Amino acid sequence: MKDTEILDPKNIVKNREILYRLMISQMFYDGYHNIAVELASVVRADPPCPPSDRLLHVMITGMQAEEPRRQENIFEDFALGIDLEFETEGSALAPEPASYETAYVTSHKHACRSGAFSSDGQLVATGSVDASIKILDVDRMLAKSAPEEVEPGREQQGHPVIRTLYDHTDEVAYLEFHPKEQILASGSKDCSVKLFDISKASVKKAHKVFTDCEPVRCLSFHPTGDYMVVGTEHHVLRVYDVNTAQCFVSAIPSQQHKSSITTVKYAPTAKFYASGSTDGAIKLWDGVSGRCVNTFPQAHEGAEICSLQFSRNGKYLLSSGQDSLVKLWELSTSRCLIAYTGAGTTGKQEHNTQAVFNHTEDYVLFPDEATTSLCSWNSRNASRLNLMSLGHNGPVRYIIHSPTQPAFLTCSDDYRARFWYRRDQKI
Repeated sequence: MKDTEILDPKNIVKNREILYRLMISQMFYDGYHNIAVELASVVRADPPCPPSDRLLHVMITGMQAEEPRRQENIFEDFALGIDLEFETEGSALAPEPASYETAYVTSHKHACRSGAFSSDGQLVATGSVDASIKILDVDRMLAKSAPEEVEPGREQQGHPVIRTLYDHTDEVAYLEFHPKEQILASGSKDCSVKLFDISKASVKKAHKVFTDCEPVRCLSFHPTGDYMVVGTEHHVLRVYDVNTAQCFVSAIPSQQHKSSITTVKYAPTAKFYASGSTDGAIKLWDGVSGRCVNTFPQAHEGAEICSLQFSRNGKYLLSSGQDSLVKLWELSTSRCLIAYTGAGTTGKQEHNTQAVFNHTEDYVLFPDEATTSLCSWNSRNASRLNLMSLGHNGPVRYIIHSPTQPAFLTCSDDYRARFWYRRDQKI
């Protein structure tokens, strides 16, 4: 068999047949005669394949050529996390989400439906239908829940809730911390986005307000913090210059969604931002020109899109829909690579629920609405992990994982937000 036959990119069908023959020959060579015969009959290998270890040598040659790329990838800024092009050692996996425990619970006067972690993982924010926002210190929550584990001389003073903000007049629908500065952005059903300077303890009101004519449903900061994409009940995406408050929209009406926008997210690489809608489509937008560069119509069989999250390397997009499915999309090929199934015991869910990666992107987390339990999967092979009760007395309306440590936040219609944390297991 000639090398040029294997490497010919113009003949995909022939390459596939050659690959199958190599696999069968390798199995014969390794002594797996019965499996090789069965596989040969399935793919109709003709003429019969002789025993050969050529596939092994082809793989070794390929790995040697791949090694420089692998080493280069390790040092890229966004190389950490899931990357299906490279294998990950099982022993390096982070703790399973089912091993987390409730470390702190805070309550609002009405349903809690939004939450956020700061980029350094040190602060948490929760938002409620009662129009209030709470900001909590993570170290103080941990110290409050297990004071015996706090090192002498490092006792945390004060209550975990370090700010309570009342500047909206309707439900706080979405929260996100500025990626660079001590600023919290909140989107509300009162048709406004407000920016709070949380570095000043005395500040109770927003220092900057973006007013819209539609209720705000979601927002996302550009990785530099200079821009912010906002989704509302309207079908047209808005992009704001955070410093000047100037608003931009796509100049091509046909590229917009057909109904209200439910979720938006910038890629960590800033190359793209993505949006999901009640129209069932996911759209990918160029981070510079603002043009729609790709659309996944009927991404969840026509069901409303609930959440989107890019992987850290910008190669993949994690989505969830009201069909109770979670999907991982490869952006370079526009394919759904993996579907994470088994959540949603009653099929289609009533409320929007987010699917999120854990901080290492080893796992995918998704709350089951019917049972108020946490479903989780291995992000690379979609194997189901242990279920965990989330302890809420109502549906979980928002979940977000810490970007830096084994911790996540769940917000529920039972008025409560629960902070979950995986403490080091002592032997």
